Amino acid sequence: MQIQPGLRLGTADLHVHTNFSDGGDTPHAVYSSARRRGLDIIAITDHDTLVGALVAADAARRAEAPPFVIVGEEVTSAQGHILALFLRELVRPHMSAADTIQAIHAQGGLAIAPHPFWRTLAAEGSTPHGVGALIFDLAFDAIEVRNGGFTPSMVRANRRAAAAAGALGATRVGGSDAHVRQAIGWSHTRFPGRTPDDLRQAIAAGTTSVGGLLLNPAGVMRYAAWGLSRPAVGQLVKLG
Repeated sequence: MQIQPGLRLGTADLHVHTNFSDGGDTPHAVYSSARRRGLDIIAITDHDTLVGALVAADAARRAEAPPFVIVGEEVTSAQGHILALFLRELVRPHMSAADTIQAIHAQGGLAIAPHPFWRTLAAEGSTPHGVGALIFDLAFDAIEVRNGGFTPSMVRANRRAAAAAGALGATRVGGSDAHVRQAIGWSHTRFPGRTPDDLRQAIAAGTTSVGGLLLNPAGVMRYAAWGLSRPAVGQLVKLG
């Protein structure tokens, strides 16, 4: 579908982590950083937990200022990670990809395939990161075609995801996959409007586009430091 000329485009980062899973910053720090960058929306998508997203959403309500915070989750399905947006309750991990999508849709959420062609083979004792060719068979609401990761393997995976989305005629979205606050917005989704409802309608209508920011040296250095001390996925921190 064509975007109406002159309509304001909002900016949303749909793939952001906090220290309630394997991110390096608190939900409040993430929200504050997204606000300084002028984003309209962020989705907090910690691995298999909603706690960080709920804390960030509460911070946004108290501030009564953008960005809006979407409560989300990066669900570890048995066949790869799946982003769940607009959640009311936790989606149980380790189900099949098909059952995970069904559980997301059952509570009115949206299911997005993040980095679908990145690390599609599981290491021993783990599950794949990307769902791979399952994007051709399952009812995803959108495909992440621009992940903010800047390694050569992610760049290649993004190209494959974009080609697959084009072949499918699927809605295309971007997300930073930020694990440090300096990376928020490195990749993002543009959409007509400003609010979560506008974003949801744009995903349904296929009127989204993707964009990105130039990498900054401070952010790259912080990412390198985070990588050296990366916490285990699922390792939660206590409130306060």
